[in-house]
Parts: sequence; structure tokens; C-alpha cells
Amino acid sequence: MKIAVLYGGTSKEREVSLSTGKGIIQALTDNGHDVLGIDFDPEQILSIIEQVKNVDMVFIGLHGKQGEDGRVQGLLDLLDIPYVGSGVLASSLAMDKSKAKQIFATKDIPVANSKTYWEQQDHNEIFNDIEKEFKFPFVIKPNQEGSTLGLTIVHEKSEVTEAIQMGFKHDTEIIVEEYVKGKELTVAVIGDRGEERALPIIEIVPKSKYYDYESKYSEGGSDHIVPALLTDDLTQKIQDYAVQAHQVLGCETYSRVDFILTDDQVPVILEVNTLPGMTPTSLYPDAASAIGMSYEEMIEQFLKLTLKD
Repeated sequence: MKIAVLYGGTSKEREVSLSTGKGIIQALTDNGHDVLGIDFDPEQILSIIEQVKNVDMVFIGLHGKQGEDGRVQGLLDLLDIPYVGSGVLASSLAMDKSKAKQIFATKDIPVANSKTYWEQQDHNEIFNDIEKEFKFPFVIKPNQEGSTLGLTIVHEKSEVTEAIQMGFKHDTEIIVEEYVKGKELTVAVIGDRGEERALPIIEIVPKSKYYDYESKYSEGGSDHIVPALLTDDLTQKIQDYAVQAHQVLGCETYSRVDFILTDDQVPVILEVNTLPGMTPTSLYPDAASAIGMSYEEMIEQFLKLTLKD
């Protein structure tokens, strides 16, 4: 097939997307497809439309805003061009952490206590409300952002104002939630709608104190334990939660669902990534590898699932 890969983009996760795009393009080429790589820039949208009109399918390798949030998916829907991954609504809901948490709660998937604030609100009132609602430590982060960008773990009162300002640098909404201490886990999900399955759970052990941007994308920034060392019952519960989260948002083909496992063995969902990283250090390819699926086979499987739809 002739496949266009959209990568790069203009979000703050551009560098990660460049690496993701490189991996996808190489895999598709190795699999024998005719590949057109497009570094996505909304200012060049007319040129991009002309290029993708002539392809059989689009593989979206973008991360963050204007890529993972449903806007590009909407454009491709209008052009009636098939693409790999989730549609407009699921992409948008997954990107909006506040809305997603409300939806997860309807399925009794454990979520952290949280509250959302808007940039237009008086920042002193936000400060006072946070002080009233939350005990230290807690997390302040942009409501719609990825890769822990703009996230602050707040330990004392003197850090709150700066954390609020940092969050609003990345988004017009911030979400404040209780800090959940525990193991970082992630679950790759794959499959046709209604027949999705979870791949082996990965435990992420960051080399630094927290699983931050550097830990995620620097070579050797974290260790991945695959499969995570959990009891069979707990493994099944977390995998079930991951599939439910994927389904309740309406995700398609593949996603990656992140959790914190508390000391009391409660898996608290963090978010669903509809376009998880596909870089050399990324988690999804590691999960696929754990079941004997190569990177190239994984990419081809995404195409086959998309064609079935």
C-alpha cells in the first residue's frame, strides 16, 4: 500500500514524534509498503491535503496537541482517508484528563481524587481552593498535555504558585490531583473493537526519583520489567481495567494505558495514550516484543486491524 506517515508536528513532544515517525517509516518500508513521510505543520495544511489525497492510508505518528487530540483525525475523516488508530471523539476524550477520569469512574476503574481549574479563574482563588481541597504532596499538571510536560509534584505551600503558573504555560486548564505513591505500570492494548486484548504488563523503574520526561525518552533513563512481577489475579485485574478504559473511551486498534499500583495493591489509572510512543525506548514495542512480536510485525498488525474496520 501507499502509506503516508504524519510525524514531527508542532507540539512540545515534537522531538519524540520525530523518533516515532522514523521508526514507523522504517518498519513500513521494510514491510514492502510505499511510504511517504510528512513532517506535519498546520501552516502547510493545503500542501499536506494534496499529498495525503493520493495515499491508501495514513499512519499518525504525532504526539500531543494537534496530533493526538482528534484534530488531525477530524481532518482525515473529512477527506475520507482511512488512518490507523482512534477516531476524533476517543482521541479528544483521552487527551482531556479531567473528562477521561470522569468516564473511567463510571466503570469503577479507580482514579485519583482531582479537581480542574481554568486559566480565567482568579489565581489567588485557585491557590486558596487547592489549599482547602488537597493535602501535600499533590500533583499539578496541564489538563491536556503528555509526557509529564508542565507537571509538578508539590510538596509544600511555597511551591504551589509556581506549579500553577507552570501548568498554565502548557494549557488553559490545569488538573490538581492527589499524589499516588506506588509502582508505575503500563498496559498495551490491541485488537478489533469489542475483541481487544491486553499485552503483558510492564513495570517502569525510573533511574531518577520520578518517571519524568528524561526518564521516558533518554537511553537508559528507566528499566522496563516485562512482564511485571505481580500475582496472576492482580495481573488479570489490571489488564481488564486497561481494556475497559480503552473501550469506554471508544479507542480503536491500539492504545497504552498507564497506572500507579499503590502499596495497598490498588491500580489507579492515570491516562490512556491513543498514540503511544514508538521510539527505540518506548513501552508499547517492548510489550509486543514480550509476546514474540517484532516491531515490524506490530506495525503490520495495526494496518491489518485498520483494514478490517
